[in-house]
Amino acid sequence: MGRGRWWGLVLVVAVAVAVVASTASQSKQDHLVSRIAFGSCSDQSDPQHIWNAINKFDPQVFIWLGDNIYGDIKHPFKLFGKERTLGPWKNTPRFTRSSKQEMEAKYKKAKTNPGYSRLRENAKVIGTWDDHDYGLNDAGKEFSEKITNQGLLLDFLDEPLDSPRRKQEGVYASYTFGPVSRQIKVILLDTRYHRDPLLSDGTFLGKSQWAWLEKELNGPASTITIIGSSVQVISNHSGAAGPLFYLECWGRFPKERDRLFKLIADSKRDGVFFISGDVHFGEIARYDCATGYPLYDITSSGLTKAVEKVVPPPLHLIVKFVAWLTPTTMRVMDRNCRDSSCAYGQPNFGAIEIDWNATPVTLKIEVRDINGFPVIGVKVPLLELQAGSVDPVAAIKAGEYQRHCSLEVTLPWLVRYRLAILFYGAVAVLLLALIGITSGAISISRRLLHKYKCD
Repeated sequence: MGRGRWWGLVLVVAVAVAVVASTASQSKQDHLVSRIAFGSCSDQSDPQHIWNAINKFDPQVFIWLGDNIYGDIKHPFKLFGKERTLGPWKNTPRFTRSSKQEMEAKYKKAKTNPGYSRLRENAKVIGTWDDHDYGLNDAGKEFSEKITNQGLLLDFLDEPLDSPRRKQEGVYASYTFGPVSRQIKVILLDTRYHRDPLLSDGTFLGKSQWAWLEKELNGPASTITIIGSSVQVISNHSGAAGPLFYLECWGRFPKERDRLFKLIADSKRDGVFFISGDVHFGEIARYDCATGYPLYDITSSGLTKAVEKVVPPPLHLIVKFVAWLTPTTMRVMDRNCRDSSCAYGQPNFGAIEIDWNATPVTLKIEVRDINGFPVIGVKVPLLELQAGSVDPVAAIKAGEYQRHCSLEVTLPWLVRYRLAILFYGAVAVLLLALIGITSGAISISRRLLHKYKCD
């Protein structure tokens, strides 16, 4: 056979293989999807037992919502010494960035975990990032290593080398799964690359990402649209928990959040809901006054990081009490929640199940514990996620409409700041008690000394 014929045959075979691979990939994308899992906040150095429960759920798609590794370096609290990370005399940042080599090692440790490796074999894995895998706690557009770390994240997610995500500024992306009549669109936002400083109420997504998001929302219709944000969209706990503590969320950029809600409403897109992470607890929030139907935000955080893990077990009840006492107008309260606060402070993951055979089609969205058991959940017919599905008059009579339309920042100040009032009140009582005890001890000592001298 001549050399020309040989290379011609090789070319034909290569093209055939490419076509088959492309067809197989497209076929996989068109396959009906009924189970999706999602999660966030997974420290590669922590025990990773939760992958067993996720694999048992057998998702067809798994969505990372950020803090997929903890890439930055966390320094201990120090009030005194050469390097002080706390107090008015603080001279060292609490978090510092890692080198590229350190980030690569952390990603490798996470990616080669046996449980996660098994998930990658059986599910399509997609994702975005948050601050700790972006490279630095609470960082935004000012972070100098974001270009380098974008490549590392995309390597972790097995993003093709020729993917547009490797050329754009930011890791935002969209995916469509399932046949035309039963399609699920997943939109993943990048809330780091273009974000202005906290408290600025500047841009959250940046000009290019806003233009892209508008195009995505106004594109071809899908039965369900999932918008993944690394930070919470609906809940704004900072609006009620400050000044005790602050959490990153869309609510700290109110103009941008209003813009997001308006964009969804103007697109007239039905079946939209949010999934989010970041906060180290799970909850489900709902807002009825943005799009003509309820907008849900299901928060799953984290796979290994959780608020109750940072305190000894005897103090877990205090954490649960604080969660119950924290004012919230958006959290979905249900008698079936494991905890009365309907927030869950142990490791968890999110699970979405779509019953395509039900009439109407039904969504079951849950936060599940390390053993795969549901701790919080909602079951929503898709008909309820359509414009006009909320009847304000009927909802007001039911006593629910006002609850899911009032923002945390509009609460009466006594309710809004009750957590801070209780905390500072308790501190004041303890200080007064300490002063009283000290004063009493000094008084008794003086009397005893006086009596001793008299004797």
